[in-house]
Formats: sequence, structure tokens, C-alpha cells
Amino acid sequence: MQPWPTVAWVLLLTLIADWLKTVQSRDFTVKDIIYLHPSTTPYPGGFKCFTCENAADNYDCNRWAPDMYCPRETRYCYTRHKMDMQGDSVSVTKRCVALEDCLSTGCSEVDHEGYKVCTACCEGNICNMPLPRNETDAVFATTSPLNSATCLTQSCLAQTCLTIIILTLLLLCQH
Repeated sequence: MQPWPTVAWVLLLTLIADWLKTVQSRDFTVKDIIYLHPSTTPYPGGFKCFTCENAADNYDCNRWAPDMYCPRETRYCYTRHKMDMQGDSVSVTKRCVALEDCLSTGCSEVDHEGYKVCTACCEGNICNMPLPRNETDAVFATTSPLNSATCLTQSCLAQTCLTIIILTLLLLCQH
């Protein structure tokens, strides 16, 4: 038997093995989002976040996240990433949250068990695809400014109304 068919089989099997490695990649990319088909929103401004609780890694979280809209009282997507000393994922939690849950983003120092935890928040439809791994990634990213003009709480609205009443009275008193 000639050696070239054996060489051809080895080369073919090597190509197949490389192809399988590519197919089994654990990175979740923007191309994967194509499979998340758009639908009508249940309310104006409705959005979705990747959601999971203590998934093994980012791929498992994003791959199996339920395709559901966030509750109306939430506005942001939250991610909590727990890593070991080598930076490998131990657990990933993602969900829809209100503003209060996003006020303490960042990374903790390595604890007594050898874990580092980074949290991040973002505003936008399925914006929490990547994981926070360091202080650069562990941020609160908004598309609109967080100031008194965008406040939604009752006390903030009351302060705005009081300010308008006082300004109106001052203007009336000047005439």
C-alpha cells in the first residue's frame, strides 16, 4: 500500500479536529445574537437582559438565558462575575435590575477563599453580553445621564414641583 492515502487521512482528520475545536468555542459572540429573534415589546421602552443564576461561565449563561423582557420596574442589566486566582470563571449571575442595584459596581480584592468578584451594570437591550474581569470592565454604563432631570422617585418629583412653585411665586412677586 502506498503511504500517500495514510498521509491524506491524517491531514483530513487534523482538519476535522480543528473544525470541531472552532465549533465548540466557549466564547459567546455578537453573531450568536442573530438567534435571538426580535419581537414586539410588552411596554414602551421594553428591553431584555441575559439572565442566569450562578452559571459555570459566560457561555453557559448567555446560551441558556431565557428570552424574556425585563419587568417594567427595572431599567438596567446587571452582571456579577466570580473568578478564581487565575481569572477563570467560578460563577456568573446576570439579571434585570433597578438603579439601586447598580450603584456599587467594581471589583473586590481576592477574598480568603481566593475569589475575586466583579460587578457591572449597563443600559440597553441585551447589553450584558461580556463579563467584567477587572476595574476597567466593572462599570455602570448608561446611555442617558443620571441626574435630577431624569429622576423617577416620588421625592425627586416632589422637589421638582416645589422648585417650580417657588419660582412661579418669585416671578409673581416681582410684578
